[in-house]
Amino acid sequence: MTLLINPIAVPMQIGCYDEEDRQIEIRTLDGRASDVLLGTLEELMDGYSVTRIIYASGPGSYMAIKLTYITLATLEILRGIPFAGCSAFALNGGAPIRAMGSLYFVKEKETIISQKFDENVPQEFGLPLYLGDLELELENTPLYILPAV
Repeated sequence: MTLLINPIAVPMQIGCYDEEDRQIEIRTLDGRASDVLLGTLEELMDGYSVTRIIYASGPGSYMAIKLTYITLATLEILRGIPFAGCSAFALNGGAPIRAMGSLYFVKEKETIISQKFDENVPQEFGLPLYLGDLELELENTPLYILPAV
């Protein structure tokens, strides 16, 4: 079983995938990552044999990404469950991702920049039905891109 966590979606999303990387369940978690993530992971690990975890490593909410990374790094050490990161852009079709205020992260080819928008950009994320096409990052560390203030 593989879990895919999107900590920057509101509400947070966790997808469960079978051995053939097909989606079998999605959970949406209302609340802050610090309040809901660990309990939900414990519940999922009690019900499923989790062998791998993928998370959206950024860009997005620094606090949610950092808490998710620390939680997954701890699980890797304590339970031997490896984890990997993927771009948050892979979970929203490449749309701008809110940074702060009217600033958004925008992906231009292979570069991520911050750009100001006069109107709010809807933040719609989804988890893929199949993980086989999801491109993983080379490292599992958070992708922190600080916008110009």
